[in-house]
Amino acid sequence: PADQPVHNPVNAVMLGRRNNPPDKEKGIRSLAVYSPIHYQELPELFMDFICSLTGKSPSTTGAGSEGALTKGPFNALRPAADLNSALVGFILTGYAGFSTAAGHIGPNVRVDHDISLLIPEIWCRMSSEERDPEFLIKEGLLEPLQDFDYEGQQIPASRLGYRITYKFLLRFFGRVFDNPASVFDETILKPEKQDLESFVDGIQYIAEAQQRVALQYFQDGSYEESCPPLQAVLSIMAHGEWKGHTIHDPEVRSLFTRESLLKSEWYQKRLLARQEREAKLLSRHLEYLDAFAVHPGYDREVPRLGIPERREWVEKQLAHVSSPGYLEELSGMIGAQPGADLNLSTE
Repeated sequence: PADQPVHNPVNAVMLGRRNNPPDKEKGIRSLAVYSPIHYQELPELFMDFICSLTGKSPSTTGAGSEGALTKGPFNALRPAADLNSALVGFILTGYAGFSTAAGHIGPNVRVDHDISLLIPEIWCRMSSEERDPEFLIKEGLLEPLQDFDYEGQQIPASRLGYRITYKFLLRFFGRVFDNPASVFDETILKPEKQDLESFVDGIQYIAEAQQRVALQYFQDGSYEESCPPLQAVLSIMAHGEWKGHTIHDPEVRSLFTRESLLKSEWYQKRLLARQEREAKLLSRHLEYLDAFAVHPGYDREVPRLGIPERREWVEKQLAHVSSPGYLEELSGMIGAQPGADLNLSTE
């Protein structure tokens, strides 16, 4: 109807990156290798999640691998539990791993949070189809970074994923700016144009940090608690290969598809763990209601609070949750980390 608004919700949450330029005097290496918007497929995205690498902020003194996943006081569990759930969620929902740059783009362009504040204005002017990575890649609006050789060393630039192109700039930034090319020149879209040596060292720094963090997963038991797709990524981060395959091989990429997830044994174990925990919770509810009903002095409270009716409802829920059909209902959900994978008793 003409008198009703047309709703076009933005179904995206874009990650932010704190990128710092190099400071050789203080021994701080560059992370400013990202252009304004990057897209990473799940293997590369979870390399970043595992490492939690962040740049030096003007308000802090440190830089390196940090963030909530690596802060013990925030979570007593090892990070594999959160990473497994996050990966399942990403795969099931088809969530796209876009990120924006903050701080610096290249060593010479300081942007602070200007890009982070601008991108939502761009994103809300794009349709759902235009925000689809497959569409953007097909149309040449995103370009993949390729590994390359520099002074006899292979630089794993592909870990940065895809970045926006000049064509993307004209089509979408032009919906905000009259002349977007005057604001974002080639050195912003391609930070290596500012300083190739700094760009190379930044990528090497990322790869080295990812290797260092991944090796810790092998040392503290987190590798064994990780699901098979993340085990493949961790092996590649730490040792450069997984069962003879690289990150680019279809044997690795296929582990991150929805089809592979739904038919995998490890995902079925997650659903079973969720079913068992829900059943145990409902059983505890029954025990509590039974104890309440016979507690001395609660005779009047039992009918007033509808304890018999509540117990009947819990019994029905327990029967439903314990049935084989409920396991089928859980398909497509995150499930739960099996207790055995956390070295915890399920009793």
